[in-house]
Amino acid sequence: MESFVKEFEHLKIPLEEIKSATDDFDKTKVIGGGGFGLVYRGELSHFKGYGMVAIKRLDRKSLQGYPEFWDEIAVLALHTHEKLITLLGFCIESGEMILVYKYAFNKSLERHLSSPGFTWRQRLKICLDAAMGLSYLHDARGTKETIIHTDIKSSNILLDADLNAIVSDLGLSKTIPANWRQTGLVTNPAGTHGYCDPMFEETCILTKESDVYSFGVVLLEVLCGKLCYECSNGKIKIFVPVWKESYGQNKLQEIIFDALKQQMDQYSLKTYSDIAFKCLHRSREERPTMPHVVEELETALAYQELYERAKLPKDYTKMLLTAAGPLNDMSESELKMLLLKGILIDSGKTWFSRNINGDHCEMISIAACLTSTANEFQHYITSPEYSSRFAVGCYEPSGAKFKTHVRTQFLSPQITYTVNLVFKIKKNKKQGIVIEHKLEGEKATSYSFLSGEREDGWLTAELYRFTSEQSTVDLEIMFYTKYCPNLLVEGIEFQPEKNVHMQPISNKEIYWKQKLPKDYEDIIKWSKDSVRWENTKDLYYIFCRGFLINYGEEWFSLDKDGKKCLMLSARAALQEDKWNWISLAETRFEEVADYCNLRNFGIFCKFRSKLLSPQTTYGTYLVYKLPEGYKIAKPPPVQVVDKDSHSKEVHNIFLRTPQSPFISCNVKNKAFCPSNIPQMKGLPKQRSDGWMEVQVHEFQTRDTIKMISTRLKFSSYDMGLEGITVQCLEFRPV
Repeated sequence: MESFVKEFEHLKIPLEEIKSATDDFDKTKVIGGGGFGLVYRGELSHFKGYGMVAIKRLDRKSLQGYPEFWDEIAVLALHTHEKLITLLGFCIESGEMILVYKYAFNKSLERHLSSPGFTWRQRLKICLDAAMGLSYLHDARGTKETIIHTDIKSSNILLDADLNAIVSDLGLSKTIPANWRQTGLVTNPAGTHGYCDPMFEETCILTKESDVYSFGVVLLEVLCGKLCYECSNGKIKIFVPVWKESYGQNKLQEIIFDALKQQMDQYSLKTYSDIAFKCLHRSREERPTMPHVVEELETALAYQELYERAKLPKDYTKMLLTAAGPLNDMSESELKMLLLKGILIDSGKTWFSRNINGDHCEMISIAACLTSTANEFQHYITSPEYSSRFAVGCYEPSGAKFKTHVRTQFLSPQITYTVNLVFKIKKNKKQGIVIEHKLEGEKATSYSFLSGEREDGWLTAELYRFTSEQSTVDLEIMFYTKYCPNLLVEGIEFQPEKNVHMQPISNKEIYWKQKLPKDYEDIIKWSKDSVRWENTKDLYYIFCRGFLINYGEEWFSLDKDGKKCLMLSARAALQEDKWNWISLAETRFEEVADYCNLRNFGIFCKFRSKLLSPQTTYGTYLVYKLPEGYKIAKPPPVQVVDKDSHSKEVHNIFLRTPQSPFISCNVKNKAFCPSNIPQMKGLPKQRSDGWMEVQVHEFQTRDTIKMISTRLKFSSYDMGLEGITVQCLEFRPV
């Protein structure tokens, strides 16, 4: 004990200084309390300086006795994190046991639950802060320990002057060494009724999931604007079962705090409520980990922030006059949400929406812009199978040509737009897309070979791009559908150019210990060169960088989430006699496959399933280079066939980025720019190592197989494969 006390000597504060700061523990200085004793406010000097502090004076009769006192000092002194309460000192003199903390100017979360001015965004940020603190305790990096708080509740989550949340009151926490074989501890009952894990109450076995349950209760308190219990006539009523029942019956709106309902983004609410109720699963195995809770709360906060950035358009009153349904009685919040989803205007002929940046989007019904057709009668389909947002349905050209005259009304100025054809393929027939089209005033036709699927199931093919000068644009486009006879057209869409936004991610690097593969010793045995490390954290970073295995034919690594990734050299994946083999300095493998003057080639490879993570969706990526100087505005696609599938389904990929005509609104000038479909499969991407990649296949790993095989055939009816150099085939989670 002497050595223990000596280790924390710098934290000792004389009792006289504490008495002076609290006016000898005057009642007017009390700011809180509980079964452990009272908390006082005061100003005093400590090892970090001088300032306002919170002073907890422990009651000898409380559960937090002498051992718990030293436990809390050890935990907070050895495990520091910005989302945990900061221990500034302690005093153990004259029978007193006192802990001194950094002062939380906004008291506890409990005090703000029912505050109408406490916004949904603020609540999300506070919950995220607390989740990060608890996640740190559950995986205290570098200490080889897991710390279970045991008493998570809203009164133990404190708020500083900027409403940043910090987890406090670790006096009853339990520490589990990393080498502890059991998943939990058998211990005496602890925690607070209403927040306590039912499984812990029944079995007295404490686990990390017990904290997760308690945190789920706090999440619901924040959502419902009140504590999880109510005391009346000496009886305690717990609301958690009622809340769970409301969620299960899709009646969440009945329990949400009224002051929050008009503020919430619905995606934010769904993400938040889903993870909150997952925390309350009776089965511990079905509860999420705290790192996963952190990620979901980050997503919920990001949705809310994006929603709050959206503003009503200046001319929205004009749009409301032409809306297909009554909108005048809606609140501003409801209108903002509705416009993010879209509304029918112009007597049901135009679908108008706004993206998260406030840019306007328009789609004009094909019936409103069709001017002439090759067929005598215009045939429209309105069946549920091809459900359209327009009452008239979708137009079926049946392989004939048709002309459109499309006019916009509400485009945002100085925004780059893509002009897209919105369509489906009749009877869901799997076929390559070849849409031929010509802009009025042009001599040559253009071709669109690729399409992307939207959330509503409709497909879009990019035709042109332009920068808007005003809200109105007038275009005449002729379409030729002989190469696509099963086309069903819904309309022509003007979509703002998509910018790829970085999604919020948690600081995943701090969870490195969880991500090191359990079979890392086996994988190291397969390494081509000797792998040396001083500790397991060094080894984790070696795995992240990657290394050669299996005689240099494969490259193994981990991604940011700890999932296994694998590269197979070109020699391990391609048919050797069809290629020239050369050495390049900028590749991790000894040789690459150089230019083959063929219209087709195949890939066949097999490898151990242990080299990939189980129960994970993987993408297969071809890593390659192309000769410089090869330029075709609309390069034809390459067909890929999965030889292992029963259907032998064909899908298209592009080794060169397709180009779309960039037009001025008066069609006097035209240039070609890369098509703007960044999230679509089958399109090439530039890698940081200077090579190109394109996803060619996707599959799900299973526990039941020992070997994974891939057999793909690539073919092109034109020049799609000309000049390709292949480095490897890469397998990584999508």
